[in-house]
Amino acid sequence: MARLQRILSIWLLAASVMTALGQQPQQQEPPEPPEEDESLQKPHYSFNPIEAEKHYRVGNFYFRKGSYKAAALRFEEAVRWNPGYAEALSKLGESYEKLHDPERAIEVYRKFLEVAPDSKDASDIRKRLGMLEAKTKQARQK
Repeated sequence: MARLQRILSIWLLAASVMTALGQQPQQQEPPEPPEEDESLQKPHYSFNPIEAEKHYRVGNFYFRKGSYKAAALRFEEAVRWNPGYAEALSKLGESYEKLHDPERAIEVYRKFLEVAPDSKDASDIRKRLGMLEAKTKQARQK
């Protein structure tokens, strides 16, 4: 405490001398804010098929186990890394169907048909999409 008082009195003395000489005392720069923890930052997604494939495989593991919510999260992540990943979109739609979320499944299936309208699964997806749209329309009318 005594050391702090001594430093403060020396600083005040220097400031008064500089003021008497017509000079302004130098202001200390505020300390730099600490760097943010990178794990707290949202990831920057850019096209990365390797990362997408990793999440797709983990999603398939969860899907086979029946953990559809975990699978959907992984398939979503795969699509973030590769928006044109048709297989991930298809499995994401299936996951939403299993989670009884037809609105999201419809949205994903439409995206699938935009990305891969000529794929071998496109006719099956169109059928599923038609059934889901009919169910949601029927549910809204009630």
